[in-house]
Amino acid sequence: MKTFSEEDSHVIKRNQPCPNTESCCSSDAFQLYSDGHGFCFSCQTYFKASQLMDNEVLDLELLEDMPNAKSNIKRITPASRSPKLVTRGFRERGITKTVASFYGARVLEKVEGGEILEHWYPYYGEDGSVATCKVRKLPKEFRSEPPGVTFPELFGQRLFPSGGKRIIITEGEIDAMAVAQAQYDHYGRFYPVVSLPSGASSAKKTLSTHIKYLHSFDEVVLCFDQDEQGDQATQIACKVIGADKVKVAKLPEKDASDVLVKHGRDTLLKCIWNAEEWRPASIISSEDLWKSLEEYEEKESTPYPPCLHGLNEKTKGMRQGEIALFISGTGSGKSTMLREIIYHLLTTTDDTKIGIVSLEESPAETARRLAGMAINRNPAKEEISLEDLKIGFDKVFGSGRVVILNHEDCKLGSEILDNLEWMALSGCTHIVLDHITLLTSEGIDGLQGNEAQDRAMNILSRMVKRRNVWLGMVSHLRKMGESGKSFEDGVLATLDDIKGSGSVKQISYDIFAFARNLNAESAEVRNTVKLAVLKCRYSGLTGPAGKTSYDYSTGRLNFKSKEGDLGIESTDELIVEI
Repeated sequence: MKTFSEEDSHVIKRNQPCPNTESCCSSDAFQLYSDGHGFCFSCQTYFKASQLMDNEVLDLELLEDMPNAKSNIKRITPASRSPKLVTRGFRERGITKTVASFYGARVLEKVEGGEILEHWYPYYGEDGSVATCKVRKLPKEFRSEPPGVTFPELFGQRLFPSGGKRIIITEGEIDAMAVAQAQYDHYGRFYPVVSLPSGASSAKKTLSTHIKYLHSFDEVVLCFDQDEQGDQATQIACKVIGADKVKVAKLPEKDASDVLVKHGRDTLLKCIWNAEEWRPASIISSEDLWKSLEEYEEKESTPYPPCLHGLNEKTKGMRQGEIALFISGTGSGKSTMLREIIYHLLTTTDDTKIGIVSLEESPAETARRLAGMAINRNPAKEEISLEDLKIGFDKVFGSGRVVILNHEDCKLGSEILDNLEWMALSGCTHIVLDHITLLTSEGIDGLQGNEAQDRAMNILSRMVKRRNVWLGMVSHLRKMGESGKSFEDGVLATLDDIKGSGSVKQISYDIFAFARNLNAESAEVRNTVKLAVLKCRYSGLTGPAGKTSYDYSTGRLNFKSKEGDLGIESTDELIVEI
């Protein structure tokens, strides 16, 4: 590179834009010298007088005052000239020269053919001079010139300095000019339209920096891209600016520029005019709410088995997307009741698939008891031959509609929850979990105690709703009831007796308590199970739900009224016969 000093010649122009438009966009680093040469202190480039003449930095009038330069100038042919920035319309995007010139946008053209290579968008500093340019190399490659300079403003902010009724913000410069074009064509004048300097990612920092400027307008209309990044930027902008000041434009295309090109000025303006007050996606408007009511379909319910007839009266059956919690004292038959529900679903439906997670017994035990139910024989009471057991097994498991978790190969906590999710994904419509207390006993995700139980319940709640699954779940109770008596003495539990976190009773849709007096002298009393509904979110009905009995010979639960009729209306006076 040629060296020089001001002793060779003197400076006649300082703080000028750099002629090197290909790789430097400095607005004030170039100096012109009396002998015709120039130097840019930003890109460290030396320019001969002939180069400057070619780039129209030198003109003939100026040369008359530069006698030392005349000898250094050698005319070159137009065909050899370098590409240069020009002001023109963005015809392919529907932007006229008038709008482009208003925003100071320029393009870099090929020497021959006029093909646009780059878009240049100026950003101005406080002194009114260009501080930096954002350059878009087509089709979509961005840089700043000079590199590393922070954008000092919103694009177009200098043009609308005083505030007013409304300002529109877009994600990109071409989108801002598209909105401005539509407004100019319709109104014959320009209204405040600006853009973020670095797309959606710059929303929080840029808007926070210029919040005083934005608050000088009565209304801020966000016209961001219709994609995930645009949605996130909208949420950020509403928090920064204030939701009371913001309206959001919905577009039929990805961005404002696409709307102008594909649908025209009027459609784009309607999107701006119809901009709505922002609200989070989770907040439902009255219109959306009514639409959801018109489309609402009552959930289908599946009845509980006849031995739990009283539950049907109160709850109207079990529904997918809900959690039913079963509570009782130790040995009162929680597992037996869940097995009755499983067997009932298998024998009364054709498409139900069931997942079983029984953490207090092995898969073989669970299978053996279910197979015994199918042949009305209790494996705990008598030896059943493999031939007979196979008959019952085929009745229960032959359809392939039962999935059992081998919990002995799993860690308690998150791994069990992952398997429950898999069951739901594999098509299980009903899942039983026996029990939540043991599942969370070793913690979840580093959490222990009630916090672990809270985490588990939240995961399960989302799962049943997302996968549309009914979950029957068991929870243990505190050691003693509020009355001071043992639950094994036939005391019905209350909501306050549920062991562990309050989330268990809060998240469950239904909560059923049942009790039997394990210490009674009479066998009939010992095998009588009292039922009660403590919570039913669907119907709101609670209270006594009849009685059932355990038949030790079959391992089954039975229901009978005094008359032996299953179809009585009230369950309050039900008695049980073994």
